[in-house]
Amino acid sequence: MTYTEMKNILLAIDNPIEKLDLVMDFGRNLESVPNGASCHEILGCTSFVEICVKDRRFYGRADSMLVRGIVAIIIAMVNQFSYKNFDIRTEFLSLGLNLGAGRLNGVDSMIRFFENL
Repeated sequence: MTYTEMKNILLAIDNPIEKLDLVMDFGRNLESVPNGASCHEILGCTSFVEICVKDRRFYGRADSMLVRGIVAIIIAMVNQFSYKNFDIRTEFLSLGLNLGAGRLNGVDSMIRFFENL
């Protein structure tokens, strides 16, 4: 699923609990990291998170279903758009997800990873 498809579905939902359920569904469908990918642990996340790259395509994994969904959204975003010319933070916040401070710190850590590439 593309980021645009994810965004359109999320923005059509008003209930914050239903949105988070959908994010977890995105996590269930997160593409597996292929063999030979170069992976980097994202520090600053409450959960274990890795962002991986192979052949200029990004992948990710996490040990929490909600965080897997967040990773799926961010990975879809950077694979669809040029992360160097794209404001990942503003775009992610536009989704209106009701995340706690710990999760938002993790999101910031993932975004900083892409900003520092």
